[in-house]
Order: sequence, then C-alpha cells, then structure tokens
Amino acid sequence: MQAVIVWWDLSQSEQTIASLRNFLRDEAVERFSRVPGLRLKVWISDEHTNRWGAVLLWESAEAATAPVPSRAAELIGYPPTHRHTFDVEATTEGAYDIARLARLGRAFTG
Repeated sequence: MQAVIVWWDLSQSEQTIASLRNFLRDEAVERFSRVPGLRLKVWISDEHTNRWGAVLLWESAEAATAPVPSRAAELIGYPPTHRHTFDVEATTEGAYDIARLARLGRAFTG
C-alpha cells in the first residue's frame, strides 16, 4: 500500500476553500469513488493558512502512480504545491459509530 499527500497553497489562485467545497460536492467525490485501486481519499483544508489538499490511500504503488480524474489543478490554476508519497507500514481501524465514510465532511454539511 501507498499513501499520497498533496496540498496547494491557494494564495495565488482565484479558487477558495468554499468554492472547492462546491467542486467536491458537485463532482469530485463521485468521480473518485470509481478510481481503481483507491482505498480512501480524504480532502483536507486549513482556512487559517489557506491550504487545500488530500490524503489518498492506494492498494499498490502501481495504483498510486496511475492517472487520476482530478480537475483540482485545472481549477486552482497550478499543480499541487507539495506532493509526497509514502510506503504504508501498517493499517488499522478503530472503534467507531459511523459505519460509512462516503459523503461526510464540510462539503456536505455546511
């Protein structure tokens, strides 16, 4: 397994965290739900530093390097400011009350 972390500093973009939330709700979440080899994608933001990004968990290195259907760079106007790939050493799931993770977060609640 591989984990990939990408993020953008949005200070040079016309996009905002709010506009990118709309993008998630309207198209990105659904599109990524069909990507082969993607186990989990968590979109993240930090309004204080004006950063936007994602953490992706892939089944294999091959899946992690395959092209993905992302329009984020096109909308933001430039590629991620940072991109890091890591080998996954171990995984686990904790005890939880929410069984399904799909369509949770600020893009769907606010």
